[in-house]
Amino acid sequence: MLSLASCSRKLNYRDGRYRSAREMVRLKRGGSRVSGRPMGKTKVVGTTASGSKTKVVVKRPVRTGSATGTLASVIEAARSYQGTPYLFGGTTRVGLDCSGLLQLSFGEAGVNIPRSSNEQAVWGDPVRTTDLQPGDLVFFGASPGSRTITHVGLVTVADDEGVDFIHASTSLGVVENSLESDYYLSRFIRAVRPKL
Repeated sequence: MLSLASCSRKLNYRDGRYRSAREMVRLKRGGSRVSGRPMGKTKVVGTTASGSKTKVVVKRPVRTGSATGTLASVIEAARSYQGTPYLFGGTTRVGLDCSGLLQLSFGEAGVNIPRSSNEQAVWGDPVRTTDLQPGDLVFFGASPGSRTITHVGLVTVADDEGVDFIHASTSLGVVENSLESDYYLSRFIRAVRPKL
């Protein structure tokens, strides 16, 4: 995705304190955080005996979804491309763009889908974010509030702890991220359930 844009209003304040986008989604759904599982990245900064600072980052563990059949195969294929660099128009392991990742992943499962993200956005039935399931496609704009689709991802996990999706990021290549991050929620446009 493109660079982060600043927002002048405070979007995630509730009960007098800041809440993460994931917490806001859970509050709207009426759920609560499952205790004992770290969310996102945790960093601990401390000072060693020599006076230098140390930083420990704990990444959230990869979660498994509940997809079955063809959609499970599509998600497995998409995950096999993790780490592949971003390449505009790319459709191979040398480099992929977001819609190319989906076209290859569905293709490996024997399903032909359109090539561009705009065509993929109408290749299915609209789905509300509260009803997302593994295998659904999520679409984004280049900036907060945009209504022009420029990016697509594939939902890999949708459960009480949140929604994760895999996509080809322009800066990181093929990665899995949380849909509830402020960055992606502010750019989210729509979701569709593929026609299989």
